[in-house]
Amino acid sequence: MTDDTADGIPTNLAAAWGLRARPGKGPKPGLTLDGIVAAGVKVATNEGLAAVSMGRVASELGASTMSLYRYVTAKQELLDLMVDAAIGPAPVPVDGEGWRAGLARFARTHLALLRSVPWVVRVPLAGPPLTPNQIGWMNYGLTVLRDTGLEEYEKLSAIMTMAGHVRNWALLTADMTASAAAAGTTPDEAIQTYGRLLTRLVDPARFPAVGELIKSGILDLPPGDPDEDFEFGLDRLLDGIEVLIERRAADPTCATPQVR
Repeated sequence: MTDDTADGIPTNLAAAWGLRARPGKGPKPGLTLDGIVAAGVKVATNEGLAAVSMGRVASELGASTMSLYRYVTAKQELLDLMVDAAIGPAPVPVDGEGWRAGLARFARTHLALLRSVPWVVRVPLAGPPLTPNQIGWMNYGLTVLRDTGLEEYEKLSAIMTMAGHVRNWALLTADMTASAAAAGTTPDEAIQTYGRLLTRLVDPARFPAVGELIKSGILDLPPGDPDEDFEFGLDRLLDGIEVLIERRAADPTCATPQVR
């Protein structure tokens, strides 16, 4: 991130939070930062992240490339603002909803969101969340965990672990879908092909545990809901958080070691 603002706030964050002075009247009347970001989101959604460039976004707006630099200093700044706009506001906590149901809703809503704008997971993470909508999602998670008795850093770690599970699953399934499409097949057909190949290639004497998996017949079954594995992982994460909450309730002085 470029740190060139007077008070030390990187320019992309200053723009996201509305702290950077807007440019005066430029060569393209009506050009705005929000409009530039919206055009970038449109290009990424319709044509993929690789299509996004300052020139392509300028073309979408009918403006010159140089005119965009009056509002965003670099492509990375534009991408940061696009991601924040694409993820949108966080869900609103539901009164009376327990922490487990609240975090599960956090995860499932976030997964559905990332699948609606799949290019978002292709933008490299430059650091922890700092833009307004990202902070909104963090605030939602912290609110859900407010009355659990967890330390603040434990709440934050729980949220980041959950978000990582969601992002990984969104990226994994997107890659599998794209790979299957490139091969002229479907994800279900690719999984069945994998099972057949594994059966033919694996020597149970060399890989006995994999041999037991094959012998179980699980690989011969028709593929089920592709998100069953996501739900399995989600439940295990929630189980782990629940154990921590119970441990904290039993002994409030027992804290998870902080690694910094």
